[in-house]
Amino acid sequence: MIVEERIYTLQPGKVPEMVRLYRDEGLALQSRYLGRFIGYFTTETGNLNQIVFMWGFDSLDDRAARRERMAQDPEWQRYLQKVVPLLVTQENRILKPTDFSPIK
Repeated sequence: MIVEERIYTLQPGKVPEMVRLYRDEGLALQSRYLGRFIGYFTTETGNLNQIVFMWGFDSLDDRAARRERMAQDPEWQRYLQKVVPLLVTQENRILKPTDFSPIK
């Protein structure tokens, strides 16, 4: 298993709007395609105006195939039109759990 961590830095003051859009629209859309939702977080200290979320995949190939299917969905494209204007930057990391991690 691998974990994709995404960190989005948003325009100041836009975190509540992003959380609402993701809760009401984005999560259900992504759940159809991506499968293993691990978590969605907002920052309280450090770099502010950030959203961090994680999804689990069997492999990099599994991740690529799932994300490609989602990218083809017109509903996903409409959702992106709502959230992309809120973003300033995006960081992606692929994390590999250790053998003793509770997430395997």
